[in-house]
Amino acid sequence: MTEPSKELERESILLRILWMVIFVIVWQLAEIILGGVVLLQLGYRLFYGAPNGSLQGFGDSLSQYLQQIGRFGTFNSEDKPWPFADWPTPRAPQDNQPHSIPPAAHPVVDEEPKL
Repeated sequence: MTEPSKELERESILLRILWMVIFVIVWQLAEIILGGVVLLQLGYRLFYGAPNGSLQGFGDSLSQYLQQIGRFGTFNSEDKPWPFADWPTPRAPQDNQPHSIPPAAHPVVDEEPKL
């Protein structure tokens, strides 16, 4: 009776190892993308004086995703990260408010016909 349970446990750990290897590869790719977001955000901040809101949100959700991979890989969580779970929702920025562009004024319509 202990033989089948040991076999199931062995299959379970082998499957977990496979997922961990896949997520380590995904981690490496996501780390490069996060580095690119950091550089883009730095350039945007230097040019506009405030961070880009879209990059802030994406950077936050990507960093949360990396946290999920780390927790799964270190056996702190049994929950597999995305695509097995929902993509992390970005949180509101703590200190830096994003750069915003005010809406354009409504254009004036020229009523005279043009010849």
